[in-house]
This record gives sequence, C-alpha cells and structure tokens, in this order.
Amino acid sequence: MDHRFETFSLSILELNRYLQKIKELEMKQFGLKANHTMCLYYLGQHPEGLTATQLTELCKEDKAAVSRCLSQLSDRQLVVCEQPEDHKRSYRSHYMLTGQGHSVVCGIQARIKEALSYGGRGLTEEKRRDFYDALAVISENLADYLAEHSQQK
Repeated sequence: MDHRFETFSLSILELNRYLQKIKELEMKQFGLKANHTMCLYYLGQHPEGLTATQLTELCKEDKAAVSRCLSQLSDRQLVVCEQPEDHKRSYRSHYMLTGQGHSVVCGIQARIKEALSYGGRGLTEEKRRDFYDALAVISENLADYLAEHSQQK
C-alpha cells in the first residue's frame, strides 16, 4: 500500500512543529515571540520598508495577525511606521526597522543560518537544491488544486 499521504502529511506537520519550536526558542533570546520572526525577517530583507499588506502577503498571515505583530514591534521600538502624506495610518504606511531592530535582525539572521546549517547536515548542495525545487513544485501544484476544486464546489 502507498503511504505517500501519511508520509507527506506527517513530515510536513513535524517540520512545521520543529520550526515553530525553534522560532520560540530563538526569539526568546531577544525577548520576542515566534510570531515576530517573519515580520522582522522580511523587514530586514527590505530596507526601504514594507506595508502591512506586503508583509501579509510575504508572511502568509492574515492582516490582523500582521497588524498586531507590527504594533508590538513598534511598542518595542524595533520598527517605525512612515505615515503617508495624508497622515492617515493605513495599510499604505511603510514599516521599517529602527537601529535597534537592525541589531535584532542581525542576531536572528545568524540564528537562522545556524539552524539551517544544522538541519541540512548530510545534504549535498545538489540534494538541497532538489529538495527546495520539489517543495516549490508541490506547493504550487497544491495551490492550483485548491483553486481549481474550490471553484467547483
């Protein structure tokens, strides 16, 4: 009997569980929570800043979760919000890292590099590339499947 569904589902769930625990462990060192990880990561990748809408898309989170995260990071003075000219706080406002935020992101990037290196032990670059390519194909195919089958119902 083919156990692909079971193997795939359990492997993805287990990887996600490990990833969440690693985020909790590593972010705790900075006095932050796991849900802050991706917002800080993407803001670190975009020094020009990002809107809440852009972060929502990149982080694959809902608007409310990203908004809460940005509010908490702002309260901690890790991000600042650049208001649009009409002075209305909106999803058009750009969020950028502060100096303190940059320092935290540098620490996070070092921890990410270490965790990825540890997790990929024993993989050649070719196997690693093939793995990520396969994940991207599976993800895209499942998104297409969901879109196609959601319209039919």
